[in-house]
Amino acid sequence: MPHLLSILIWLPIAAGLGVLLLGDRNISAGRWLALAAALVTLALTVPLWGRFDTGTAALQFVEKLPWIPRFQAYYALGIDGISLPLIVLTAFMTVPVVIAAWTVIESRPAQYYAAFLIMEGLMIGVFSASDALLFYFFWEAMLIPMFLIIGIWGGPRRVYATIKFFLFTFLGSVFMLAALIYMYVKAGDYSIASLQALPLTLVEQRWIFLAFMLAFAVKVPMFPVHTWLPDAHVEAPTGGSVILAAIMLKMGGYGFLRFSLPIAPDASRELDLLVIALSLIAVIYIGFVALVQQDMKKLIAYSSIAHMGFVTLGAFVIYEIVRATGSTHGAGLGLDGAMVQMISHGLISGALFLCVGVLYDRVHSRQIADYGGVVNTMPVFAAFMVLFALANTGLPGTSGFVGEFLVIIASFRASFWYAALAAVTLILGACYTLWLVKRVVFGAVASPKVAALEDLNPRELVVLGSLAAAVLLVGIWPAPLLKVMQPTIHHLLTQAIATKL
Repeated sequence: MPHLLSILIWLPIAAGLGVLLLGDRNISAGRWLALAAALVTLALTVPLWGRFDTGTAALQFVEKLPWIPRFQAYYALGIDGISLPLIVLTAFMTVPVVIAAWTVIESRPAQYYAAFLIMEGLMIGVFSASDALLFYFFWEAMLIPMFLIIGIWGGPRRVYATIKFFLFTFLGSVFMLAALIYMYVKAGDYSIASLQALPLTLVEQRWIFLAFMLAFAVKVPMFPVHTWLPDAHVEAPTGGSVILAAIMLKMGGYGFLRFSLPIAPDASRELDLLVIALSLIAVIYIGFVALVQQDMKKLIAYSSIAHMGFVTLGAFVIYEIVRATGSTHGAGLGLDGAMVQMISHGLISGALFLCVGVLYDRVHSRQIADYGGVVNTMPVFAAFMVLFALANTGLPGTSGFVGEFLVIIASFRASFWYAALAAVTLILGACYTLWLVKRVVFGAVASPKVAALEDLNPRELVVLGSLAAAVLLVGIWPAPLLKVMQPTIHHLLTQAIATKL
């Protein structure tokens, strides 16, 4: 199918505009259009995966059209083994978000669905762009629908949360734009491949690396620029929290792999301990912060920061492995683990936020103290929530185990202490996640509201069931995912280790 990537980008955007035109008066048709667009977009990722050549690291499904000829900027698309799984994850996670909002969103539902569909197309654009200026366009444009989602359908402090979210992410991105413009002046075009091949001095690499790090660290988010995330999650509607955790945070990790490591390999090698230290702080310190949270969403938000620390740790521990062993043997495990962790965390965190949404729709409270004994009235829901909670702790057989296990093995090859500190998150993760489950799901029924709860309806069952299947599939059979990524990871490792000096 020609122009498959363009269809994946612009189909949901066009459908979002269609839902807007239908408006709230025809919301029934708008809902079905939104669901149909989300399902068709997901279906189109099947030929994308099926026709993907797993034997090469070269870009595939390439498209290139003139965009801004004066600046040598092109509408250039192409995917490899890093971007393909993230595109599939984006398409997959949009479907439960649309279904979950079916009867819940009563205020401006047409605009709500339109915002998510438009954002889906823009996020797929981020993972598909092979032109740096086009990447930046999609990167910035997707902030607008998320800004509106939190600002219009968010909680009481939504204005504060949206402004904080926008300022953090936008200011970080400005430094990335400055770095891209500098490299364009040297290279003559915005092709990401040209920028990766650009010869740079160590001083240039340092500045470029730091500029990229500011943009990507905010998005991951890394300590200490993580403070916008808990506020954004708490105030966002359920769908906003799901997409924020499942997809938008992954863009920071994707940026490190796509830009920082191959464009500034010598600076990455020189500053790797900074990233590793910040990653380990996120893994441990944020885990303790999660332990004391009384709001379910805030607990899961802090948990996300801790788990995303594994992504940056896996990406940068490769340099310590080379220093410790004198070879790249085993270094690819860190990059494999970082990628699998991104996919796994997207599924698990999205599922946990949807679980919180199910309870909030019934009780209208996110406070842990207002629950207890949910298993007595919602046994099917309780089974799903326990499964996702166990996956969040890294239980073998779930997707949560695979990525963290690979990163810890890679860390062990670099240093026993890196692995030991990283493994602390497995203990902390078990502590705060299982404590959440104990207080919310088990025990005596806490209140008349909990006693009156009804179990999952068919719509909620489909949403949580599909996510549970995905979490178990990746946990039990990660081979197809690893096979797709392998050539690209190997090529990326070669780029990251090679010196430009």
